[in-house]
Amino acid sequence: MDVPAFPKRWKVGAPEPVAETFSSRIWKVAREDGSPAIVKDLKPFDDVEDELRGEHFLAWRRGEGAVRLLGSDGHRMLLEYAGETSLSQIIADQDDNGATAIAAEVMAKLHSPSTHPAPPDLQPLRTRFSSLFKKTKADRAAGERSLYVEAAEIAEQLLSNPHDARPLHGDLHHDNIMHGPRGWLAIDPKGVFGDPGFDAANMFYNPLDRDDLCLDPRRIAHMAQVFAATLGQTAPAILDHAIAYGCLSAAWHQEDRNAVEENRELAIAAAIQRVRLSL
Repeated sequence: MDVPAFPKRWKVGAPEPVAETFSSRIWKVAREDGSPAIVKDLKPFDDVEDELRGEHFLAWRRGEGAVRLLGSDGHRMLLEYAGETSLSQIIADQDDNGATAIAAEVMAKLHSPSTHPAPPDLQPLRTRFSSLFKKTKADRAAGERSLYVEAAEIAEQLLSNPHDARPLHGDLHHDNIMHGPRGWLAIDPKGVFGDPGFDAANMFYNPLDRDDLCLDPRRIAHMAQVFAATLGQTAPAILDHAIAYGCLSAAWHQEDRNAVEENRELAIAAAIQRVRLSL
């Protein structure tokens, strides 16, 4: 990656490329006192507003449960260094329940009250579900009673009766929870507003390379109980959020013509639905 010119006021140097994704280039840099930090340099892409809302969420959260935003410059962010260890690595060490407990602790911190006004541009959860509703409309028009249709009905119920709507991370999963100098922190928020149950939903579909876990009914039931206790909701409500989210994610993959990932999400959503019906 070509090294960008960082703002002089940030007083950072010694940039090391960490990753390049479809949305951004990530650099590890040294601050003036020698401590590490991260620069996230956004590319021009369709959903850049997602990342900018995430930046505003971090500024509002002020380091509680998430990395601190140390500076911003257009489409670049200077971020607190979150460490090298992701929650996925805890699972790799055969402690999935421990990883779920850590995720719940981070979730509780992310949703703790703030005395500061929430960012005005957070995306309403109903808007975020637009792809699911679009896919459902097409399925209904074709006379199909698909899992998409069932999930959209669940989503409509959740959106119409939110439990304690508040600012949300919007993309909380095992690779977005990292361990560093300040312990476990969330990274890469999307900046959404709605029912906190939405922040538990993506956890059921991760890690992406562990379908053995994601399809396990015992794990699904355990996660539902843990996150329900954390968020003050019922386990069935958490599973409803997970079903709705999984089909939303599948709808995104369908739009991208990624049938492999679409079918994966639908398979896990169906497994969650079976557990939900057993409760």
